[in-house]
Parts: sequence; structure tokens; C-alpha cells
Amino acid sequence: MSTLDRMIRTATPADVPFVHTMIRELAEYERALPEAKATREQLHDALFGEHPAVFGLIAEEEGSGEPVGFALWFRNFSTWRGTHGIYLEDLYVRPEKRGGGHGRALLTELARICVERGYQRLEWSVLDWNEPSIGFYKSLGAVPMDEWTVFRLTDGALAELGSRPR
Repeated sequence: MSTLDRMIRTATPADVPFVHTMIRELAEYERALPEAKATREQLHDALFGEHPAVFGLIAEEEGSGEPVGFALWFRNFSTWRGTHGIYLEDLYVRPEKRGGGHGRALLTELARICVERGYQRLEWSVLDWNEPSIGFYKSLGAVPMDEWTVFRLTDGALAELGSRPR
């Protein structure tokens, strides 16, 4: 078992408070803390409810076992490739623990899951101003999808569109 293997484990229900705290830290880092409205109960249900749709990994400090980072992901599907893939919703390692291989280990584990299950894509979004992360992802061989623009409906616009007659 390599050092990287010992750093990463599957999230458990006991990790929900840690993941919730880390999501809030990530939102603060991304200058969007007011938008982070998820509750611990919502996270628990999404990860461990009757029909889990989100999966989690925890990065631990080798030796102490202290959780220092996480990744939350879900399956997506490529109509062009005809297979599922992984969409990485969030990956975060506490700033004081960066550079220790935890982020690389999380992404390595996600890539391993893709390969093992026959998934052909591992995708995620990164803010265009987050140069340290962009550089890190490129160093792993990730390619920015510059020709694509993400669209999103939320709040009032989502409610309005969803309440229109068919």
C-alpha cells in the first residue's frame, strides 16, 4: 500500500460535520460564502440517505489520521462516449496542508475509480482566477475546456421557468 493509498478513504456518516465545515471554507476561499447554504442534514441525506446520489472521499494526514481535505463527486453521462463519467463537484484541501500530496491523491483515487468502472471522463470546474489550482490541474494533464460556457438556473429564474405551463 502506497502513501497515497493511506491518505484517502471513503467518507462515512461521521465525516458529515467535517465536510460541511470544509464546504464553508471552500466557499469563503472562492469569495462566495453567502451562497453556501447546504446544511449538515442535506449533506447526510445526499451522501448516505435511502438513494445516495453523491459520493465522498476524505484526505487524511498520514500518521495522525486528521482529515485535511475532501472531494465530493457524482456520476454523469456522456452521450458522445456512451459511458458514465465522474463530475467532481468540490475538491478542497486546507491551505496549511497543501503541497503534501493530498489533492493529487484525491484526484488519483477519482481517476482510479473511472478506470476501474470503465468511465471515460473525469470533469470539474475551476474559477478562472484560481491560478494555483489551474496550474496544478494542468500539471496532471487536465485540459481546460475553454470553448464551453457553463449556464445555470437558480432561485427565482429556476422557479419561474419550472412553474410555467407545459
